[in-house]
Amino acid sequence: MNKKLIVLSAPSGGGKTTVAKHLLSTFSNIKFSISATTRQKRENEINGRDYYFLTKEEFQEKINKNEFVEYEEIYGNYYGTLHSEINEAIKNNKILLFDVDVKGALSIKKAYPKEALLIFLMSPDFETLQKRLRERQTETEEQFNKRIERVKMELDMKDKFDFVVINDKLEQTLKEVENIVRNNIFQS
Repeated sequence: MNKKLIVLSAPSGGGKTTVAKHLLSTFSNIKFSISATTRQKRENEINGRDYYFLTKEEFQEKINKNEFVEYEEIYGNYYGTLHSEINEAIKNNKILLFDVDVKGALSIKKAYPKEALLIFLMSPDFETLQKRLRERQTETEEQFNKRIERVKMELDMKDKFDFVVINDKLEQTLKEVENIVRNNIFQS
């Protein structure tokens, strides 16, 4: 059986979003899985396209109803993947692409072991990762420091993924991930 769930994960600044956008533009039959979050919407984000932006009360209600495959509080905000998103895609034989944190990726694999393909992206070194995060300029110094603290835990989990790709040269990374997807999703 071919996999139906492509799960990209990386520490913040590892390149998940760039790789996800490339895969979506390369493979027209891959659909982006939209996560729910309680964090504030960024300027260029659209509700229902980038995330389902929920209040903490709405998110908590979905937790209470067991509607999440995985969820986690990260930096004071909740993020989660809805069972309904995955079940609908599997039922309709669709291929879903996830851009989630490391723990979320492992939760998806645990809930859908036969359907999930996990790809871990990592920077060539810690300094490069720090530089990428700084250049985004999307958070306070305190938030930046919390992200850096989390990186070590995430790197320790990389061996639990099906593939680990070092995101050093972007074009090479995009081609490598594209080949992983082609060989594991679209081969009969």
